[in-house]
Amino acid sequence: MTTLTRRGFGTLLGATALTLAAPAVLRAQTGPRLLVIGGGFGGASAARFARIAYPEVSVTLVEPYTSFVTCPYGNLILGGKKTLPQITHSYDGLRARGVEIVHDRALDIDADAHSVRLAGGETLSYDKLVLSPGIALRWGAIEGYDEAAAQIFPHAWMGGDGSQITNLRAQLEALPEGGVVGLAIPGNPFRCPPGPYERISMIAHYLKEANPRAKILAFDAKEGFSKQGLFQDAWAELYGDMIEWVPGNQDGRIVRVDVENKLFVSEFGEEHRVDVGNVIPPQYAAAIARDAGLADETGWVPVDSRTFAARAARDIHVIGDANIAPPMPKSGYVANSTSKVAVAAALAELTGRTPPEDPVFFNTCYSHVGADYGISVVGVFRPTDEGFAETPDSGGVSQRGPLSELADKRRLEATYADAWYASITRDMFS
Repeated sequence: MTTLTRRGFGTLLGATALTLAAPAVLRAQTGPRLLVIGGGFGGASAARFARIAYPEVSVTLVEPYTSFVTCPYGNLILGGKKTLPQITHSYDGLRARGVEIVHDRALDIDADAHSVRLAGGETLSYDKLVLSPGIALRWGAIEGYDEAAAQIFPHAWMGGDGSQITNLRAQLEALPEGGVVGLAIPGNPFRCPPGPYERISMIAHYLKEANPRAKILAFDAKEGFSKQGLFQDAWAELYGDMIEWVPGNQDGRIVRVDVENKLFVSEFGEEHRVDVGNVIPPQYAAAIARDAGLADETGWVPVDSRTFAARAARDIHVIGDANIAPPMPKSGYVANSTSKVAVAAALAELTGRTPPEDPVFFNTCYSHVGADYGISVVGVFRPTDEGFAETPDSGGVSQRGPLSELADKRRLEATYADAWYASITRDMFS
C-alpha cells in the first residue's frame, strides 16, 4: 500500500469538485424524464449532475426529509467537535438548479410501467430511474434489538432527523463517572466500514476530558477492520487503556441485547453490563429496492459494473449503499463518484450521447481519531466483466508511526478531511 500525499489528495478532491463552478440552469419542462429516489450522497449528487450536464432532461428528486443530516461527520457530534446544524443540509440549492423536489416517501416501483407510487398517493412516471435509497437495519438480527430498543441503545447509523446521534450524545453526557460504553459492531458488508472505529475514537476523545475513568468496550463480529493499525496506534497513544476492542474470534459477536437490564450478550452467552449502548445491527438494501425484486438473496442489489443498471431491471440504476459493488466500500465518496457515471449511462440512450466506456471510481475515507488527528484510506476502482476491481498501486493508507514524528501529517489529514466534507456537500447541494 502507498501513502497518501498532499498532491494525491488534491487530485482526488478535484474529481469530486469538477462541477462546483457550473452555472445554474432552469429545469427543462419537456423531454426525457429522470426520476431520482433518495436525497443523500448518491441521489443528491445524481440529481445535481443531471441538471448541469443534461439541461434538456427533466429531473425529479423524491426524498422524505426536508433537509439532509449526513452520516459522515455525525461521529464528530459525539466527540463534541460538531453540532447537528453543522452537518444538516438544505435542498434549496438543488431547487435553484431546476431540480423538482418532492418531499414524500417512495413506496413501490413498477418497473414494467416505469412508475413509482408515493406514500402521499401520487404516482410518478419516469424514463429512467436512479435509485439511491440507502440501507435498512435488520431489526431482530440481534435478538431483542428492534425499533423500540433503538431508543435505549441507539444505532445512530442513519441520518434521518438527527435524533439518533443526538440521543447517543446525550447519553454520553449523562454517563456515570467511570461508566461503561458498549458498542456492538456488525460483520461485513455494512455502511461506512471505518465508521464504528472513528466513533470509538470520538467517544474516547470526549470522555478523556469529561469522564476520564470511563471505559469503552467495542464488541466486533469481525476479526479485523479498515485502517486497523492506524486506529489502534492512535487509541494507545491518545487514550491509554480506555478502549478495549473484542474481535469475533474472541467472543466479540453480540447476539442478544437486554435494554431493560442494559446487557450485551455474546455468542457464547457471556453477559456484559453497559451504562450506554450503541448497537450497529446488520444491514441490507432499503425496503423499496427489496420489495421491487431488485435485491438478491444477500439483501443487496446486483448491478452492471459499467452502468449500475439493476440486473433485474435495466432502466433502474442503483447507486450508493444499496448495491453490491465489492471491493468498493459502502461510502459517501463512492456514492458520489458512481452517481455521475450512472446518470451518464442512464441518459445516454435518451439523449443520443455516448455512454462512459471505461469509467473510474474513487474512494477517499477520512477518519478523525482525536484533536488535529486525521487518518485516511484511498482507493481507485474500475469495472470488470465480473464486477469491480481495485487498480493496483493506486491508493493506500496513511503512514504509520509515532505521533511525535507524524504530528504535522496527522494535522494535515484532519484539515484535508474537513476540506473533503465541505467539497462533497457543495457538490451535492449547491
